[in-house]
Amino acid sequence: MNGITIVIGSVCILLIAYRLYGTFMAAKVLKLDDRQPTPAHTLEDGKDYVPTNKWVTFGHHFAAIAAAGPLVGPILAAQFGYLPGLIWLLVGAVIGGAVHDIVVLFASMRQNGQSLSEIAKKELGPVAGFCTGLAMLFIITITMAGLSLVILNALSNNPWGTFSVAATIPIAMGVGLYHKKTGNLKLATTVGFILILAAIAVGPSIQGTALGDFLTLEPSTIALALPIYAFFAAALPVWLLLAPRDYLSTFLKLGVFLALIVGVFFVNPTVQFPAFTEFINGGGPIIAGPVWPFVSITIACGAISGFHAFIGSGTTPKMINRWSDIKGVAFGAMLVECLVAVMALIAAVSLMPGDYFAINSTPEKFATLGMETVHLDQLSNEVGMDLEGRTGGAISLAVGMTYIFTEIPFFKHLATFFFQFVILFEAIFILTAIDSGTRVARYLIQDFIGSFIKPLKNLNSTPANIVASLLACFMWGYLLYTGDISSVWALFGVSNQLMASIGLIIGATVILKIADKRIYVLTCLIPLAYLYISVNYAGFWMVKNVYLNEANAGYNVLNGVLSIIMLVLGVVIIVATALKWSKLLKYPQNVLTDRVRAGTL
Repeated sequence: MNGITIVIGSVCILLIAYRLYGTFMAAKVLKLDDRQPTPAHTLEDGKDYVPTNKWVTFGHHFAAIAAAGPLVGPILAAQFGYLPGLIWLLVGAVIGGAVHDIVVLFASMRQNGQSLSEIAKKELGPVAGFCTGLAMLFIITITMAGLSLVILNALSNNPWGTFSVAATIPIAMGVGLYHKKTGNLKLATTVGFILILAAIAVGPSIQGTALGDFLTLEPSTIALALPIYAFFAAALPVWLLLAPRDYLSTFLKLGVFLALIVGVFFVNPTVQFPAFTEFINGGGPIIAGPVWPFVSITIACGAISGFHAFIGSGTTPKMINRWSDIKGVAFGAMLVECLVAVMALIAAVSLMPGDYFAINSTPEKFATLGMETVHLDQLSNEVGMDLEGRTGGAISLAVGMTYIFTEIPFFKHLATFFFQFVILFEAIFILTAIDSGTRVARYLIQDFIGSFIKPLKNLNSTPANIVASLLACFMWGYLLYTGDISSVWALFGVSNQLMASIGLIIGATVILKIADKRIYVLTCLIPLAYLYISVNYAGFWMVKNVYLNEANAGYNVLNGVLSIIMLVLGVVIIVATALKWSKLLKYPQNVLTDRVRAGTL
């Protein structure tokens, strides 16, 4: 097996899925109709509801959903071999993730761009709405803090990275202002992208200078700076900072992975991993559990992810210009993210297994595996960093991509540059999810807490927006600064996929109401059944074998209690859904559709 075979096969599958299944979902299931105005037009306010060019919206949406998941998840799941992760990525993205993203975005736009908790309240009832809102606040807080920890580790004492990432902020604001004033997207894009490339190129030269010393920041300083940046991204009008920054970052993201695809075709790296490793039954040094259900928990973004529901019911539905844009923005972005994840998997399995496990395991754990490293010392010398025990997946991706790039003769002596560039690329990749996620957290707070404090619910109120933004940044910023999030990060995998299950539940309910044929609801029910069973089994397994097992190194009562709470919330939502569906199914389909159109159901 080699890298080219995987890339060609994956691209063909994804293109066919977009052309056939994406069109079916848009035209037959959701019946998208451009004759109707979108919420961005009917509620246009120049701040949150802004009709936006479909390519800018795609850039924002893709940048927001494609965070650490498609980069790190496949790297970690390579522990099971290359085949489980590859199958789950392709099948999960087409059958699950793309469907999840398009139905959540559609459901939110039907309710004027409201959050998933508000949609759940209207579609499933107040109990399900409350449980959904509580689960979403919990998950988004963990997500923002967890993603920020990755940025923290990437930028601490790294003036090159800090300068390049910080430079994207004024550049994006300049692009937003120019585009708002002139409407000339091509020139704004060209100048903005050139400036970002210039900032990246200039980055190494500031090291050792006064500016470099100023930007050599300790983790505690960055932990304060990130929430401050996120506050402005959440509170300022979406066209000024968030949308143009995400849009420009997308060029960098896609550019790197297009370059990686070209590199794979040029180098044609051999897949060094077997299809299945000895750890498929559990007991691995990276993921303790068996291949099922943990391959579907470890790989979220890239296959299916509940985090996408935050974006699909947060910023994006308030920006869609035409209903038909939903297909490219939601379904299309998910499939592109899947390809990103496939490329990350190739980068991981191109390493020798011994080198891979030495990087992603603690030295103590690696010593028990009976493996030998092959190129680890050489790789460490080339990138200028001791790679052993660099757990978490990010370093493995950087090493794997650097290996592929430097096999091209012209780039042979640029290993250090490529390694640092990929670390920077990962930081920018994740930061775009942090700013969008914080804005979504603001919406959630205004929807959820605004039900009890009415003035906070007013999206047109500047004081309400500022208060909600401050509260959102404080919640995850506190966890980031104190480091407490590290004790509950393992919860994210289960809670994130539980969120995806909730998104599919909402989507199935909407389809049941509007579809011409009830059989169309299977587009959501099939992935929902698999995902919900996987999530609950994984949660139960972790509680029993890890969190509440005193003999396990991961013993943590708090994690166990929080896992149980999340799973109970999921059960409550499922029960409320079953009651709602039983009522809907009493009506003949034509009567049900007519009542929905009339607004009486």
